[in-house]
Formats: sequence, structure tokens, C-alpha cells
Amino acid sequence: MNDNLRGSLFMMGSMATFTLNDATVKYLAQGMPTFQVVFLRGVAATVLIALLAYVTGALRRPIPRRDWPWVLGRSALEVISFLPFILALTHMPLANVTAILQALPLTITAAGALFLGERVGWRRWTAILVGLIGVLLIVRPGGEDFNLWSVSAVVAVFAVTARDLVTRKLSPEVPSLKVAVITAAGVTILGLALSVRTPWQPFEVGQGGLILLASAFVLGGYLFSIMAMRVGEIGVVTPFRYTALIWGILLGWAVFSEFPKPLTLIGAALVAGTGLYTLLREGRAPVPRPVGPR
Repeated sequence: MNDNLRGSLFMMGSMATFTLNDATVKYLAQGMPTFQVVFLRGVAATVLIALLAYVTGALRRPIPRRDWPWVLGRSALEVISFLPFILALTHMPLANVTAILQALPLTITAAGALFLGERVGWRRWTAILVGLIGVLLIVRPGGEDFNLWSVSAVVAVFAVTARDLVTRKLSPEVPSLKVAVITAAGVTILGLALSVRTPWQPFEVGQGGLILLASAFVLGGYLFSIMAMRVGEIGVVTPFRYTALIWGILLGWAVFSEFPKPLTLIGAALVAGTGLYTLLREGRAPVPRPVGPR
């Protein structure tokens, strides 16, 4: 098994575990207050990531003083992006949310050109525009399925794009796992702050087990994503992020009896196809590594 194959398998594992986490949280939110679920999962995920950071020595490595504003800014943007994401996740079909999030490589490429001066040729600009048309087919403004939650998913995409632009400002000396601990703690605090608005309810053993399972999925997704970026060629490995679409459709159908409408599938195909084209055009060019757990 060569490095490219290993990296591709790790990326597919990352997309599978992240989507399984989303499905688990969505399922739990049907029987528990959403932000109670977010807080409890956040506590467990933060502990797991902190333990991993401690074992690997990342927790003891200092963050350079010049990087602290970027680290805190990135964590703040992660919290800001998580709120519209979790609202969309709990009110929209899983496949739709997953498909909209796959526009991220396109929006990050466009934002890099607009704000960081990165070179993007007319072919990639065309691909970005076609991909955004795909997003419009999924969201369908003015259609009967268009609502506030569709807008929330799009807002989450733009907030994550801003987060990843800030991520590019971090120096190589910043330990990724330590940033992940800070980010996970920030999302947990968000869950706690918003959970006090609704009465908490006791949860059963099975629900507690699912919360721990979701936390394990977050940790697994993060680990797989790191391993995927450390072996093989990025241009070969990164396109396998689109396997999340398959998981979103399968889990939406199997767990929630949801199946995307034809226009949604066409839009998802446009987003994935143009994203793959953009990644192939970038070739071996560096792409931002995921730093936060989600």
C-alpha cells in the first residue's frame, strides 16, 4: 500500500467519522435540547482531544506570542460558524447540509484570491461560479424548501471560510492539537451558554452512550484528517473529502428516512465536480490543514 492510497483511505475515514458525528448529534437532538447535546458532547470531545494532546506532547508546546491573536480569532470564528451549522443540521436533511458544506474548497479558493492575493485563473473562477450554482440548486431560493435553515447552512460555509483564512496566518510552530483543544473548549462554552435558555432533561444510558460515541467520532475525524495530510500527495488525497456526500445521503436515508430531491442531487454533483476540478488545477499547491475538530 503506497502513501497516496493510505492518505486517501485516511481522508475517507475522516469524512465518514465526521458525518457519523453529525448524524449522531442530529439524532440526539430529536429527543434532547440541542444545546444540551452540544455541551455534553463538547465536554467529552474536549477531554479526549486534550488527552491526545497531552500524550503527544502538543499540550506542553508553547504557542508563540505573535500567534495568539490568530489562535483566538480562529477559535472565535469556529464558534461563530458552529452556531448556524448546528441549527441547519438539526432542521435540514443531513444530505443537504453535507452537500452545501462541500462548497468549502471553492469558497476558500475564491477567498484566497480576493483577500490573500493568491493567483486563480479564469478556469478555476469558472469552476467556482458553477459550484455556487450547484449550491443554489440545493438551497433553491424562493422554492418551497427554502427557509431560514438553508440560509444558516450557507452562513456556516462563509464563516468556516473566514476561519480557514485565519488558519493560514498561523505559523508552523503552533501545535495543531493545542489549537484543537482551545477550539473544542470554545464550542463547549457556546453549548453551555445557549443550553441555559431551555430546561435540561435527564438522559438515558443509551443517549449518554451516543454522546460519547459522537465525541469519539469527532476525535476519529480529526485524527484521520491529520494522518491524511501527512501522507501522500495533497492533490491526490484531498478530493476524497467528497465521499462525505455519499455518507450524508446514506445516513440520511437509513437513519432519518430522508432522500434528496433530484435538484439537490444535481446541485451536489455540480459542487463535487467543480470542487474536484479546482483541486486538480491546484495540483501540488499547499492547502490549509484542518486544525479544529470540525
